Amino acid sequence: MMQRPATFPNGSYRRLTRLSLSLSLLVGLSIFEARPFVGHSSGTVLGSVSGKSAQAAPLSEIRQRGYLIVGVKDNLRPLGFPDEAGGLQGFEIEIAHRLAETLLGDAEAIQLRPVANRDRLPWLLADEVDLVIAQVTHTPGRSRLVNFSPPYYFDGTAVITRQPEIRRLADLRQRRVAVLYQSSAIAVLRYQIPTVELVGVESYQEAYQELEAGTVAAFVGDATVLAGWQQTDRDYHVLGDRLSSVPLAVMMPKGLEYEPLRQAVNGAIVRWQQEGWLNDRARNWGL
Repeated sequence: MMQRPATFPNGSYRRLTRLSLSLSLLVGLSIFEARPFVGHSSGTVLGSVSGKSAQAAPLSEIRQRGYLIVGVKDNLRPLGFPDEAGGLQGFEIEIAHRLAETLLGDAEAIQLRPVANRDRLPWLLADEVDLVIAQVTHTPGRSRLVNFSPPYYFDGTAVITRQPEIRRLADLRQRRVAVLYQSSAIAVLRYQIPTVELVGVESYQEAYQELEAGTVAAFVGDATVLAGWQQTDRDYHVLGDRLSSVPLAVMMPKGLEYEPLRQAVNGAIVRWQQEGWLNDRARNWGL
């Protein structure tokens, strides 16, 4: 039987044990996102508390520490993006701050750590963050490794165009439409619009360039990302019809020691849904 080394710092043994238990599950799971975004985070720690070295912890230790550590997006309008003061703003940033207020009584008792898509799950498994609120969809594969809150928003696949005559999916017949390689939207588009001509692109940036050049009539991508495009460029509009709907949720660690944290977060999300706060803030950010 493995003995706990007495020389490990507080929390290190717990982190290593969780990592070793998760390693076998990580193999074979598609845990890294294939969706590229423009402008990867530099990894700078942002938030009201900075310059301190800390690791994720159960709720009791978070309260003893005095601040919450949350992985967020810093390049994804309107979920998380820079404000004029050099901090972060957005729908998910508001959720993170309100969770800090709920758990600690202070909305500013928080570290916001920008996280790339590929690092969202590994950071949580390595206890680098307490929570991840970074456009994470609740999937069966991820649920084998981590826990999720109830959904705070339903994202999905949508269509954006700059051509005013395109108002619904049927208007895409016999038109060139850009779509990310290996996107799940490909099968949906071919089923719903058999005559559409699909043009594969590697990234959102490439899709934007194709739209600007007029070589495609529309692009299919994440509704939240496309909402940000529409907000920054009024020549574009997102069609009301969505091709799919997926839940975005707060990602939390597994383990009995994290149960009070999960209960507190889940209770807050349910309460905010019932109060209408989540819908109100989503509308405020153009979602």
